[in-house]
Amino acid sequence: MPPETEVLVPVPLHRWRLWSRGYNQAALIADHLSRLGNVPVDRTALERHRATAPLRGHSRRARAQAVRAVFRVRGEGVKGRNVVLVDDVYTSGATTDACTAVMLRAGAASVTILTWTRVLDDRGI
Repeated sequence: MPPETEVLVPVPLHRWRLWSRGYNQAALIADHLSRLGNVPVDRTALERHRATAPLRGHSRRARAQAVRAVFRVRGEGVKGRNVVLVDDVYTSGATTDACTAVMLRAGAASVTILTWTRVLDDRGI
């Protein structure tokens, strides 16, 4: 974890997906990292305010289109802070790109992406 990290922000699920799944894996990872690194987690700083279909099997372009305008920052929890965005899986980068863009527009000093797994395949996504 970068030494300048001030807050961990997990990639949020839409409330209906969270309800049906029962947990947010990115949030569970962030909680564990918080305990290990003594860095706070803000589960409410970022909101997925529109539901999206699962992105599995979509092209890089389709993924980026699907997550456009899906995330928003709530409050001022990222303003002026060095944020580590926590996600469980990095595939094309569309989700992390969308999250990073809204946090930077909301005034985050920096956003570093920390992900548990990276998906690689023959198509480059």
